[in-house]
Parts: sequence; C-alpha cells; structure tokens
Amino acid sequence: MDSLDHAIRQLQSGALPRTEFFAQVDRVLENAPESVGRLLEVLSEGHARKPLAADVYTELQHRIERLAVARQPRAGDDTIVQTRPDGATMRAPPASQAPRGAPDDNEFEPEPERMKGVGDTLNNRFVLEECIGFGGMGTVYKALDLRKIEASDRKPYIAIKVLNVQFRGHPKSLIALQREARKAQELAHPNIVSVYDFDRDGPMVYLTMEYLKGKALSQVLRAPGFAGMAWKDVLPIVNGMGKALAYAHARGFVHCDFKPGNVVLTDSGNVKVIDFGIARVFQKTEDDADATVFDPGSLGALTPAYASPEMLEHLDPDPRDDIYALGSIAYELLTGQRPYNGVSALQARGAVMKLQRPARLGRAPWHALKCALALERKARTPSVDRFLEEFGKGDGTRRAGALAGAVGGIAVLAGLGMLGWHYLGGVPHAPAPAAAPDGQSAAAPPPSSAEQASTAAPPLQAPAPVPAPTPAALAAVLAKIPCAALAGSVDGHALSVRGLLSDPPGLAGLKEQLAAMPGVASVSLDAGQVDRAKCPVISAFAPYWSAYRLAGGGAALRLAGTHGPDGRLSEGDSLMVDVTTTAADSYIAVDYYSLDGNVTHLLPNARARDNRAPPNYTATVGSLGEWGIGKPFGAELVVLVTTPEPLLDGLRPVSEPAAAYLSDVAARLAQIRARSGPGKVAVEFLQINTSPRRR
Repeated sequence: MDSLDHAIRQLQSGALPRTEFFAQVDRVLENAPESVGRLLEVLSEGHARKPLAADVYTELQHRIERLAVARQPRAGDDTIVQTRPDGATMRAPPASQAPRGAPDDNEFEPEPERMKGVGDTLNNRFVLEECIGFGGMGTVYKALDLRKIEASDRKPYIAIKVLNVQFRGHPKSLIALQREARKAQELAHPNIVSVYDFDRDGPMVYLTMEYLKGKALSQVLRAPGFAGMAWKDVLPIVNGMGKALAYAHARGFVHCDFKPGNVVLTDSGNVKVIDFGIARVFQKTEDDADATVFDPGSLGALTPAYASPEMLEHLDPDPRDDIYALGSIAYELLTGQRPYNGVSALQARGAVMKLQRPARLGRAPWHALKCALALERKARTPSVDRFLEEFGKGDGTRRAGALAGAVGGIAVLAGLGMLGWHYLGGVPHAPAPAAAPDGQSAAAPPPSSAEQASTAAPPLQAPAPVPAPTPAALAAVLAKIPCAALAGSVDGHALSVRGLLSDPPGLAGLKEQLAAMPGVASVSLDAGQVDRAKCPVISAFAPYWSAYRLAGGGAALRLAGTHGPDGRLSEGDSLMVDVTTTAADSYIAVDYYSLDGNVTHLLPNARARDNRAPPNYTATVGSLGEWGIGKPFGAELVVLVTTPEPLLDGLRPVSEPAAAYLSDVAARLAQIRARSGPGKVAVEFLQINTSPRRR
C-alpha cells in the first residue's frame, strides 16, 4: 500500500526518480488518511533518517501544507483555521453548489510567493535546519542562530515559528503572531515555552522561542501499539500540563487549542506547553486596548478532537474549555483511546453518550475525569487546581478486594439484627447498661428462649438503592412535554436537558417534572422559552431536531456579527445568519417566522436559488441591507433545515402565511424521512428578539 513514508524511502534509495516521486506523492496525499500534522512528522522523520535535498524537502512540505486549505474539517488532530474575515472556513464547493450570496473564496487564495524552508536563512541570522512541528498558525523549525555561534554560545539553537502560507493570507495574521509573542512573553512559567521575539524577513513573519529537546506528546500517543499508561506515569505529565494552564488562567488567558501536539515532553523530563497563538483574554481590563483591535477567536482556530462543546459552538472562551481538553488528554494517556469513542464533544452530547471508566483507575481520579469531561460547561470542574487535586488523590488504582470487604461488612452487620443496637454515623454502639442502686452496675438476666423468640427483631436489611434514571425514561418524559423541542442526557443521578419549550410548563414546570422522576438527584437546564404563538413551528420540526441530535448533530445556526447575548436586533438592522451544514451533501432551507404569522424564505428564493452545499460547509446567509428588521417586534424564530434531497419542488413566494408552508413542509419531511431514515434531516432553531429603534 502506498504511503508518504514509502515514497520517501523509494526516493532515498534511488528506486524512484524525482518526477515520478512527486507524481506518487500527489496520489498519496489525495487520499491520505493521516492528519496534516502527522504527514509533516513523517517528512521530518524521513529527513532525519537520510537528509533530503533542500528543494525536495521544501517542495514536499508545501504540498502537504496545501492540504490544510483543501481538506474538509474533521474531528482529528489538525487545528482548523478559518481564514476569511467573515469567519467562513477557506474551503469552497464548486460554483454550482455554493449558496448564492456566499463570499467568494478566491478573494483569499494563498499568496503566490513560496515559504522558506529547510536550508533557508531568515534575516541573514537564523538557518532553518529541521521542521519539528506544524500547527494551525505556522510551521516550527529548529534553527541555528548565527549570532550565538559568533558569541560562542554553547546552546546556539532556537525554535522558529513561521506563518503558514494559507494563514498569511488572512489580513490579521501579522497581528496574530505579534500578539502571540507578547502573550507568551507574559506567561513566564517553567511549564510554558519561553518566547523571545517577533520579526519578519520580507513577506515572511516569524517568532523565535526556546528550542526544546524532546518529543511532542502527540508522538507518544500515536506510537504504534500505544494502549495507555499506568496512572502513576500519567500523573506527572498531567500535573505539568495543568500547572501551565492554571498559571495562564490566573492571568486571564484561555489556551483555546490545547492538544497533545501543543505539549512537549523534554529529554530532561519536563513538560512544556506551547502555542498560545489563539489564546483569548477572558478577563479583559480597561487598559487592554488589544481587545478592540484583534480577537484571535475571529480566526476560528480549534482542534475538534479536543474541543469542548462550547468551543465547537463558538461560545466565548472559558477556563473550563481548557479543562475539557486537559481531561481528554489525560483520558487518552490512560487508555490509548479518546473519550466518548473518539467522536466530537457535540456528537457525544447529542447522542447522550456516557464516559467509559478506564480499567483499574481509582475512584478519586475517575471522578476527576468525569467532571472534567462533562459535556455541559456548568457541570464541568471549575478550575484546573481542583482537577489536579482530585486526579492526584490516592494511588489511582482501583481495588476489587477493598470493595468485596466492604460488602462483606454490610452482610455481617445485617446478621446482628437490630435488638440492642443503634447507629451513630453508621457505627454500631451498644446502649449503656442501666445503673443499679449504690452505683453498682446491674446486669439483666438472660432472656428465656420464649422471650428471645417473642422479642427478636427481623434481621437488619440495607435499604435498596434507588436506580438511576435511564435515557429511555428521560426521553419518554420529554416526549410528553407539549410545544417543545428538547434533548437530554443522563449522568448517574444527574439530568441535563437543552432545547426550547413554551409555557406551560415553562422552565420551572419542566424542572419540577424532571426532579420528580425516580432516582433523580439534580437537574441542569439549558433551554429557552418561546411564545405559544410559535408552537406550530416548534411542533412541526421538533421530532427532526431531536432525531438529528441522537444521530450525532453537527449543523449550526447563529446570528452573524455582534449582538447581545439574547440575540437582540433593532428596527432596521440587517438579518444575517451563519450556517454550518451537516457532514453530508445537503440542501439548505433557512426561514424566518415573524410575529405577523408569515414566513420569509431567506434561502432558497428567487434571488438565491442555489441552496446545495457540500459537507460541513460554513456560509453567511443574507448581507447588509438585504433583509431588514421591521414591525411587529418581539421574540421570533429562524429555522435551519438541511435535507438529503430538495425540501420542496420549485420556489415559494419570498413571504407567505406560515400555516400553509408548515403543512406542505410536514408532508414533505415525512416522505424524506421514510426514504432516507431517521436522523438524516437536520433542524436548528435560532430565537431572536426584535425591538423598535431607540429615538
């Protein structure tokens, strides 16, 4: 089977001429299952084995890097970088498939000039000797500092990060690297890489940092046959990573792209966290002028395999997002597998998946992992320090013998019966004997056999534990809530529910119903309340909304631009929504249900007919001045529906009565579901609040 490593070996052995080599490389890269980062590691390993010619190395590196532009996003190790100002990822369908009105990706093609690579020199000072890493922002090289050679420095090597070609096409890329340099300089900690300076050489921009001898944690996890490590070996690695994150959090920074590729295990046994390139300040101060100039989150960089659900939903960063990533890495170190069977956090939450306990892991570290990997931010461990404290308790080993002894102890106590015993905090105590005259203890005569038979109490029975609620039981309760689109998950005796519903029952009534379920100890709600006038809309789409979440989810709908947390728009504002499609080819329908009982078709319509999109496509529907907010004002709904075939034959009027449209859509969706199966129709709701413009 062809592979990049095999092609490199053939070239090095002389069995493959250059022309045929690059032709074979192109065939390999077209269907390569590896991540871009892993392909660059293969190149670096091959070069270390037997040096390639500088021009061959550089050309091969460029071809691999172009995959970061051409590939669709996947839940792997690669950091996905959105390199267009409107936030859409720089991946475009054919012109015949792109939704009309979507921005033209050709405006942001990679710059034509080539990157410098191995063998090149930056600013007549830094000689790039070896590619040692690749990330969403740039490529990292081991470089020889000629000035240190002149000064007879015993450590003449540094690391240099050079912006990737596709990232340099982003208009804010220079700001990004400069901000990374400054932030990293502020984070002076033994477990965080030291960053020296920021500079440029013509069009090439780069930053310099300390060179670390060692290997990325991703190399450890991806080593052939890796199946996990013992808790005692995992603990120092987790502690090193956690201390770095806790230090950054204390200074207001969230890493936002924490993953094994951003952790280096040095040859001296230290743990170093690198690449705070998209870290965002979550505690903005009044003198933080950069907050109004540049937000790294606008680049949209993240690694889906280690991203929390909230990061995948593009919510504001929070330290608990880094805690989710830290828990994911700890789980992978212990088991050799990613949590939740390797699916993204959004898919795990939509499918109500439960985390599997690593074999032989003790109770305290297991509890710490479960809390760190909670799929709802509110239920997640609030700080890294607490996670480290709980993860490090005990010796981390699960003991079957201790559990058996505890069960046996319960059996012994039950055999004693209740006569003459009472319990204080679970410890049996005999009652004090009654005092006799003259202060002498009085011993009661032993009871007769008949008395024993008449007074003996039945054996002590341990109360039967109330079983935890099941996902099926929760789904049955949610299905009975009228005018609602709800999905929930069960974690032991705790319930988490999200979605939309009306009043009654309202949020308070729903929480009361859920709390009344047998075995429920706590209820967490992340649900919005809609006006009963929207019940026909909610009821028509709720079954498809729920089924799609059970199938894994992934589509998204949110307001474009900057609005308040309640999605508020004022009279005259332009209505623009960001749409992310499913993981399959689909047809998009976006409809706006207003308070006057009508529905406006944002897509498709006579001006935007083409509504077919490739998998995981992101685009903005609407533009400035195209759709404006007007009377009446209040809580309104935007609904995204993606289907494997066209939703309706032909075009509808731009605006029409919602009742007639919903009737036709309900019939059509039933037909599509019958042909394609449940979960193939994706539905997302977006509630917005409109109001008159202030005079």
